[in-house]
Amino acid sequence: MAERLLLLIDGEFVASKSAETIPVTNPATQEVLCEVPCASPDELNRAVASAKAAFKIWKEVPTPERARLMLRYQDLLKSHQDDIARVLSKETGKTFADAQGDVWRGIEVVEHACSVPTLMMGETVENVARRVDTYSLVQPLGVCAGITPFNFPAMIPLWMFPMAIACGNTFILKPSEQDPMTPNMLAELFLEAGAPKGVLQVVHGGKDQVNALLTHPDIKAISFVGSVPVAEHVYRTGTQNLKRVQAMAGAKNHMVVMPDADKQQVISNLVGASCGAAGQRCMAISVAVLVGEAASWLPDIKAAMAAVSPGAWDDEAAGYGPQITPQAKQRILNYIATGKKEGATCMLDGSDCTVDGFPDGNWVGPTLFADVTPQMTIYKEEIFGPVLVTTQVDDLDAAIELINANPFGNGTSLFTSSGGAARKFQHEIEVGQVGINLPIPVPLPFFSFTGWKQSFFGDQHAYGKQAVRFYTETKTITARWFDEESATGPNMTIKLK
Repeated sequence: MAERLLLLIDGEFVASKSAETIPVTNPATQEVLCEVPCASPDELNRAVASAKAAFKIWKEVPTPERARLMLRYQDLLKSHQDDIARVLSKETGKTFADAQGDVWRGIEVVEHACSVPTLMMGETVENVARRVDTYSLVQPLGVCAGITPFNFPAMIPLWMFPMAIACGNTFILKPSEQDPMTPNMLAELFLEAGAPKGVLQVVHGGKDQVNALLTHPDIKAISFVGSVPVAEHVYRTGTQNLKRVQAMAGAKNHMVVMPDADKQQVISNLVGASCGAAGQRCMAISVAVLVGEAASWLPDIKAAMAAVSPGAWDDEAAGYGPQITPQAKQRILNYIATGKKEGATCMLDGSDCTVDGFPDGNWVGPTLFADVTPQMTIYKEEIFGPVLVTTQVDDLDAAIELINANPFGNGTSLFTSSGGAARKFQHEIEVGQVGINLPIPVPLPFFSFTGWKQSFFGDQHAYGKQAVRFYTETKTITARWFDEESATGPNMTIKLK
C-alpha cells in the first residue's frame, strides 16, 4: 500500500484523519508514488487557527530576523536542490535538468525575500505643515494562502510563501494534488531553517479544500495559479469574501519572427520554448507568427522539432517528459485531431509517440501545425502541450494587430536584428511580459510576473515589489509635537497649519 502524505499543521507533520485520498502517480509509468489526503474541514480550520495565533507573534519579530530566516532557507534549498529535483522529476515527469531549473527559479525568489528590510521601507516627508511630519509604515496583513498548480511544484510555492512570510504574515499552502511531494519537501526544509511553529501550514486536497480557503473568514489574501475558468472563480469568490486575490491564469503566447532575425537562433529558441517541459508552461510559446520571408523557414523548424523526443526523467537524451496525466494527454490529442479537422496543415504529428521501456507513459511527441487561422480552435485555446501552431503575416504591424486581438496577455516575444522594430513592438504590444530575442521572458524576482488581460485577475502581481504591496498594508501617520509656545485657537478648517 502506498504511503500517505502528511499535512503540516501547527508546526508538525501529522497524518490526516480523512478517509478521502487521491493517488499521486509517476506520469511515465503510472506507478502510485503516494496517496495524498484531502484535509477534513476540522484539519483545515485547525491549520488556519494555528496560523492566526502564530501571526500575533510573528508580526512582532524584527524584519532583519525574518530576513535571516530566508537566508538560512535559501542556503538549505541550494544544498538540497538535486534532492528536491529528483522527487519533482518522478511526480511530474520532468527531465532532471528541467526539474533543477524549476527549483532554482524558486530559490531566486527566496534570495529576493532576504532583502525584505529594504523592500518594506516606508516614506517620510518632514514639515508638511508647521512642525507636522508625515510618514508611512508597511505592515503585514495576517493569514495568507496559496493554491498552486501541478506544472511548477517548487517554483510557484516559492513565489508565494517566502515573500508573504518575510513580510510578517503567516501562510497556508494548498499544493496541487497531482504532485504534492515536492511542496512537502520545501516545507520540511523551511522548518529545518528555523521557521517558528505555525508560520507555515500545508494542507492537501482538491476543490473542496480550495473553496474552504476562499471563504474562510480568517484568511486575508489568496494567491493562485491555474486555468482561466478556475482563476476567475477564485478571484470572484475570494473578493466576494473580502480577500485580496492575485489569480494567474491561462495564456496563448506568440513569438514573432522577423525575416532579419538570426535563423538558427530562432529555430533553437522556438523548439525549446514550445516543447520544453512538454509544453506545460503558462509562458510556453504556442504560436509562431512568421513575418514575410520567415515563412520559408517552416521546413527547418519541422526538422528541428522532429529531432526532439520525450523520455524518462533520468534519460539525458530526452528533450522533455510525459504529460502529467492520461487525461491531459487525451486533451492534447483531441486538440491535434481538431486542428486537422478544421483545415490546419499538420506538418509533424506527435499523436502516436511511444518511448521504449515506458509503454504506459503519457507521451505526446512534438507537433507542428501550419496554415493556422485565428478562427481555429488550436489557435484560440491553450493546448498546454508540445504543440506549436504557426501563422503567416506580411509585416510587423499585422503581427502586432494579431497579438493585441488575442484575449490573453501573459507573454510574447520578438526575434529581430532591428532596434527600431524591437522598440515599436515593445511599445505597442498589449501583453504584460515581452521578450526581445528571448522566447520566455519570465522576469527575475526583483521585477514582478506581470500577465495582462485574461491571463491575470487582480491588482498586484506575484513576487518583486508588487508582491510586497500585495502582502502588506500601508499605514500613514501625520504627527505634530508641540513646543513651549502658547496654544493657538481652534482650527475650524481641514487645512493643516
